[in-house]
Amino acid sequence: MANKALLFTPALTHEKSLKTLVENRTIFSLNHCELNIFETYQKSDLVPLKFNDLVVTSMLRGKKVMHLFEDPCFEYLPGETVIVPSNAEMKIDFPEASKDNPTQCIALAIDNQIITNTLDFLNEKYPKEGKSNLWKLDHENYFFYNNVELAGTINKLIKECMGNSLTKDALADLTLQELIIRIIQTQTTKRFENEKFIDSNSPITPAIEYIKSNIRETINLKDLSDKACMSTTSFYRYFKRELGMSPIEYILNEKIKYAKRLLSNPNIQVNEVSYATGFEDCNYFIRLFKKYEGVTPKQYQLMNYNG
Repeated sequence: MANKALLFTPALTHEKSLKTLVENRTIFSLNHCELNIFETYQKSDLVPLKFNDLVVTSMLRGKKVMHLFEDPCFEYLPGETVIVPSNAEMKIDFPEASKDNPTQCIALAIDNQIITNTLDFLNEKYPKEGKSNLWKLDHENYFFYNNVELAGTINKLIKECMGNSLTKDALADLTLQELIIRIIQTQTTKRFENEKFIDSNSPITPAIEYIKSNIRETINLKDLSDKACMSTTSFYRYFKRELGMSPIEYILNEKIKYAKRLLSNPNIQVNEVSYATGFEDCNYFIRLFKKYEGVTPKQYQLMNYNG
């Protein structure tokens, strides 16, 4: 499973202050967004929820099952985010909710004007290659795991919305712009994780394909920039702007993902995995793996096998 960055979890509402046990709602209103914190304390099915604005939802505690559009339902857990267009109805199950195990979720409704202004600014000041290749939110790619950067931005917004600063509206507006960029970058990264996805308009597509095809090798920036037909400096800037991470960070992420697949084999040795993912120094591989996953490769292998 990919890493999921967890969010700050506000204190639960005191029992005496609860208005309902299903989707008890606390609202923090700002000029261009509205932070809603929902808590549920009993099992429920198909609870409807709709917003007039685009809403960014993130799970904080417990488990939900989401029903969205005509797609199959899916589990929704802490460390995950779902974006829902304006006026789209969600239906939500709470299969495990109880007073001892409540769910808690934020729903950040964002004024459409700030979204439009941010996208217009990005397309004017930081245009992408190709006439039809624009900065935009992808409403079909609406469910993803939080990375560290996205979680940090959402945490900043929660803090500003719940705070009492005289400048909180100004700070929230700036952070909303950052959030929109982080979401687009996260969606782009997720699209490239799809083995069948090919974006012929993006100059980094050949570089991404090269990384995936040569994950066992040592990959350098010059190789990638040549594949993209760009200078190394231009390629680095473009890649980081598109995906929110440097090419080296992306390569390491892909190597760790590949190592985890290899470690699902209980008979493979850690040093074999290290070499198979292009690391000649096994100790460095172990340190890097632990940094990304929180456990050593051997511990991960045992956990996976016993699970």
